[in-house]
Amino acid sequence: MIKTVYLPPALLRQVEGEARAAFPRECCGLLAGRVDGGVARIAAVHPVPNLATAADRFEIGPAAQFALLRALRGTDQSVIGCYHSHPGGRPVPSPHDLAGAGEEGFLWLIAAVAKQGAVETAAFCYRGGGFEQVGLDTGPD
Repeated sequence: MIKTVYLPPALLRQVEGEARAAFPRECCGLLAGRVDGGVARIAAVHPVPNLATAADRFEIGPAAQFALLRALRGTDQSVIGCYHSHPGGRPVPSPHDLAGAGEEGFLWLIAAVAKQGAVETAAFCYRGGGFEQVGLDTGPD
């Protein structure tokens, strides 16, 4: 069970930059890393095209996820989660996020970006049909 997410500062800056660049649309991507003893360690973020037609939604195509799964085969990493932005919103899962979730133990990173460009990021784990917020550690690189 994930209790804390470690996201290196450089990767946090990457996600925040993508959220700003996509504004007013949502950005999205996949998180690669590993989970050990309740700590999810993100080793890489993989931006993917947002296939959603609505500006306030995101959709990751299955082909992108399968390609990353293949690329990680034989490594100590796996796809442990996804990330997306909430333009002009809050860094909490929306009802649409909940409707699109389904993989138990999957990590969701949400970067809320304000019109002025400020970004607030939070992490959640999907468990038992809902989201639980988990700690987000963005300590040294």
